[in-house]
Amino acid sequence: MKSVFDIIIVGAGPIGLACALEAKRKGLQYLIIEKGALVNSLYNYPVNMTFFSTSEKLEIGGVPFVSNTIKPTRNESLEYYRRVTIASGLSLHLFEEVKTISQEEELFTVHTSKDKYTTSNIIIATGFYDLPFLLNIPGEALPKVTHYYKDPHFYAFQKVLVIGASNSAVDAALETYRKGAEVTMVIREKDIGERVKYWVRPDIINRVKEGTINAFFNSTVAAIRENEVDINTNDGLVTIANDWVIAMTGYQPNLTFLEKIGIKLSADEVRKPLYDTDTHETNIKGIYLAGVICGGMDTHSLFIENSREHAVKIIDNILHHKMAVL
Repeated sequence: MKSVFDIIIVGAGPIGLACALEAKRKGLQYLIIEKGALVNSLYNYPVNMTFFSTSEKLEIGGVPFVSNTIKPTRNESLEYYRRVTIASGLSLHLFEEVKTISQEEELFTVHTSKDKYTTSNIIIATGFYDLPFLLNIPGEALPKVTHYYKDPHFYAFQKVLVIGASNSAVDAALETYRKGAEVTMVIREKDIGERVKYWVRPDIINRVKEGTINAFFNSTVAAIRENEVDINTNDGLVTIANDWVIAMTGYQPNLTFLEKIGIKLSADEVRKPLYDTDTHETNIKGIYLAGVICGGMDTHSLFIENSREHAVKIIDNILHHKMAVL
């Protein structure tokens, strides 16, 4: 017969790992379940990405993060979180997706793509990087369109359309341009995003000003075809030749999953989950939220650096309940 876990942690991102480290430190029996690779969201970041945060702000469990420069790269972060996982001997199952959660009295059953587990508590730390915002336009499903950008070499000497003006869009535009791509940006706003990394923003602005990267501001993509793209601009519909579309339109948390298991969301457009800010326990006793998922659609308010404290709050509350029962 399988044992009953004190905690099942859904998501092996930095905050899920932080929760596991705290659970292990406090002697609780836990298991992390992750549908993808270790720190899957970070793995899917662009290969050459540099974090906005400094390395110490990305640390978890009090383990130092030493990087070559003040602001670490994607590869350094993958190495760091992997080494933390190994050194701490964290218990986790990768490439196993949580499908449903059921409850009987005070115990939960977590049903996954591979098995099922019984637990007294659940921590959901699933982030927001798995579900891109779709354009919902003709041609978006073509193989030439991607909502994730990895490496610039693939686009060398190609006609590339980059949609968006966030950090990821700007990185994609600059990197593919420097590999020889003919880059066009389509930007809904009137300017490059204010949140773009301060050492990158002047670069993209200057490339647009000099015309080496073409940009349509106050514009949207109307349709995508095999060799062309239609763009709605202030001057009317413009059609340009195109080989690849990199749609950096942003991402959203899987709030449908929360609703399906009974967690209440706010009625406004933010759809923020209902939870106690002191303990992070939701309206369902025994189910907790950690990390970016706590902000609902407001994905810009929570980061690794200001979500690490969630682990301590949650584990202390679970331990308090556990001791009260004994």
